[in-house]
Amino acid sequence: MYNYKMWINGEFVDAESRKTYSVVNPATGEEIAKLPLGDKVDVDKAIASAKKAFPIWSKKSQMERSLVLNKLADIIQDYAEELGMLECLDHGFPIKTAMLMGTVASKMFRDSAEMAKGMMGKLAPKSSSSVIYMQREPIGVCALITPWNGPLIQTASKLSACLATGNTCVLKPASIDSLSTLKLAEALAKVDLPKGTVNIVTGPGGTVGEYLASSPLVGMVGFTGSSETGKRIMEIGSRNVKRMALELGGKNPFIVLEDADLDAALHCAIHSSFYNSGQICASPGRYYLHEKVYDEFVERFTEAAKRLVIGDPLNPKTQIGPVVSREQRDNIEAYIKSGIEDGAKLILGGERPINPPLDKGFYVMPAIFTNVTVDMKIGREEIFGPVACIMDKFSSEEKLLESVNNNNYGLGASVWTRNVAHAMRLASEIQSGAVWINEHMLLAEGMPWGGIKESGLGWENAEIVLNEYTQLKVVYVDLTEMKNRPWNEL
Repeated sequence: MYNYKMWINGEFVDAESRKTYSVVNPATGEEIAKLPLGDKVDVDKAIASAKKAFPIWSKKSQMERSLVLNKLADIIQDYAEELGMLECLDHGFPIKTAMLMGTVASKMFRDSAEMAKGMMGKLAPKSSSSVIYMQREPIGVCALITPWNGPLIQTASKLSACLATGNTCVLKPASIDSLSTLKLAEALAKVDLPKGTVNIVTGPGGTVGEYLASSPLVGMVGFTGSSETGKRIMEIGSRNVKRMALELGGKNPFIVLEDADLDAALHCAIHSSFYNSGQICASPGRYYLHEKVYDEFVERFTEAAKRLVIGDPLNPKTQIGPVVSREQRDNIEAYIKSGIEDGAKLILGGERPINPPLDKGFYVMPAIFTNVTVDMKIGREEIFGPVACIMDKFSSEEKLLESVNNNNYGLGASVWTRNVAHAMRLASEIQSGAVWINEHMLLAEGMPWGGIKESGLGWENAEIVLNEYTQLKVVYVDLTEMKNRPWNEL
């Protein structure tokens, strides 16, 4: 049984109320931890602590901050195996995937430390009479509200950018799977951070998250999660015009043209649809298949999905583990029921396993629908589970684009074809923050990530994310005598 505490003002603490809540292993349904049930009192303490630390941390040189982040990266790498085990037990990542998370998180801190060195100031074109320069400055206290679908990586992404640019923060991890984030506090305790630079408060989003977003002492909110929750955070934060970086949902089109390399497209489709049990915002939400490849793609995709190994995340052979919680499983099953009722054809899976050991956990067998249309709930909304929705076959690209863009989301999309020039022309017509060509769901090094429409505001990853955690100041230096000013004659 794990028994972690919150991290406030450089100390491990219980909630002021002394209340706790249970965390369960999604593979077994068994309780594995009790965590502090934070509330507004704990948030106030954490914000006050971060506010006090801000003048100290922000006034350190960029080199000093980068050295601390690099040291933190070293410690996270040392913790990689334990962090991976927590990701497996707490979230349900298959063990082979989970064991990579610590290394990826460590690299994120190194990358932010390096990128921040060259982005905090810039000299504008100068003349003989003036000098203008721009400098980026930290915002202050940031609220970092992270999602449950990738707890350690999401925490590392936001926290590294926040710290590298001189901010302090209150971090609220998802209440479902907070263990790896709380373990990270042990690494934070071993580096030279001023007390209160980072604070971690556990508890429900409806109290801890909303209270953080509403606080006038918080200058910026970095949030990843559902579009509905993102809208609520925007509403609350607008009362004092907070800065926002919101990475929200997606219903991402996966478009296969008649000349596509089907072997490559199918290999990527299986991985993209069912990795992390489909709990990825970039996962394909809608498959658009040209009529000439439709039948072959559907047949081969279905056969490949049947061969996936679903099981205990601790088993190295497992490819798909459980979904994160009972609530999420029930939500996915409701979407599957909706698809059947609306007339889509369920050609594979969707049932709840009844044989041991899968009967005890929160498993959803990979499901594939065909004959999905844009007016169906499963054709419009993000399911966030191992459910592939194959839309009606297409022949007209004009109608294809009309259907692809007929959605409230605009996060990612992919186009599969051997004619890259053709794909690039299509990419320019697709309403999306990212378009992959002959790839899907890959965030290459240096590639920013963000959406349009209801998929969010701002960017994650790459150097551009550091801009989200800074505010720009322009300084004008006059080099002439005031008597030469034209308005002196008035």
